[in-house]
Amino acid sequence: MRRSIVSGTAVLALATAFATAAAAQQVTAIHAGRLVDPVSGKVLNDQMIIVSGDKVSAVGPASTLVPPNGARKIELGRATVLPGLIDSHVHMTANANDEGLNGVLLTTPREAINGVANAKKTLEAGFTTVRNVGAGGFSDVALRDAINEGEIEGPRMLVSGPAIGATGGHADDNLLPFEYHHVSEGAADGPWALRAKVRQNFKYGADLIKFMSTGGVLSHGDSVGGQQLTQEEMNAIVEEAHMWGRKVAVHAHGAAGIRGALLAGADSIEHASLIDDEGIRIAKAKGAYLSMDIYNDDFILAEGEKNGIEPASMEKERQIGQLQRANFERAVKAGVKMSFGTDAGVYPHGDNAKQFSTMVRFGMTPMQAIQAATVNGADLLGLGDKVGRIAPGYFADLIAVEGDPTQDVKTLEKVTFVMKGGAVVRGAK
Repeated sequence: MRRSIVSGTAVLALATAFATAAAAQQVTAIHAGRLVDPVSGKVLNDQMIIVSGDKVSAVGPASTLVPPNGARKIELGRATVLPGLIDSHVHMTANANDEGLNGVLLTTPREAINGVANAKKTLEAGFTTVRNVGAGGFSDVALRDAINEGEIEGPRMLVSGPAIGATGGHADDNLLPFEYHHVSEGAADGPWALRAKVRQNFKYGADLIKFMSTGGVLSHGDSVGGQQLTQEEMNAIVEEAHMWGRKVAVHAHGAAGIRGALLAGADSIEHASLIDDEGIRIAKAKGAYLSMDIYNDDFILAEGEKNGIEPASMEKERQIGQLQRANFERAVKAGVKMSFGTDAGVYPHGDNAKQFSTMVRFGMTPMQAIQAATVNGADLLGLGDKVGRIAPGYFADLIAVEGDPTQDVKTLEKVTFVMKGGAVVRGAK
């Protein structure tokens, strides 16, 4: 019997059924002392949230919104409630200590097992939706499907499958010598060969495409900012993905590779470390998002060597980390759309929220950083009508923290309550 292939859109529809049968019948009333509304940028006091099944059915002042008879009640009156957070750049099946030569021994089955543990850590940290941009052997597809089917705990996931790029480039594995004839599953050359890789990723379950337009910090033997695909090749990848109705995320550090990806129509630029004035102008004009992992620099410089990162890669990080932060600040001031993307997997999963304070340190207000991880992230992922805010008809994905994160954004590093799809993951049961 031929197994049917589920499209990315169909997989998102399946995600609506993630909540358990008990949660699907349960009505829950949640009292929030403070509620962050990222759409208006305001904090509302003394609010009641009614959850029916896996979705929010009503939100309003606790003084006027009366819970239905028989509703389960959760009291969060001394906490601040926010929508579940969104990380637009993670590698759920990777671990921070698998860098460099350590990664040569990493198998696809081991990646999948890593993903199970890391998905739980991520969800418990308050990140209820993520975009996984690169994983070997379609291990991220298997992880997403297991979460959607309720077999394991984890965030809602959009996944790219293997990242696509040039032979010998950042999407390839260059650690083995020639006699092994090893080429990574996403590596190809020329417009039609790269189109074939896009189609292959969709065939095996990817929701979006991730490709590499430049070199990278952690790849062996390339220049971190050097362009690795021609404009014709980038145009072909984006055109093919968009023809299939899917979005495209582009790893790009160097200015030329950023401009080329934006001109091709990329939906988001990942890292964007060396973006120049022209790149900022084009990104703003096209409405593309920047997903800049500016917390990572601290972790890599402190822990990278013992985690297996090569000396050459450590030097690339020293050259590029502070430039990325300065360019993040420039992009924020220019009004470019920004999402919250951390590159989790290069640092330990579950520490995603540590990036908030770095974003604030380099130009964002706390509310802007929260918006990057809620409404902006939802818009980038194409889920703006499902997640990213607490409102009727949206998934009941919400978190709570002590204190006010719009005044001290570091409070988001200590989440005390997590609900995903009406099911309590952490905190009051």
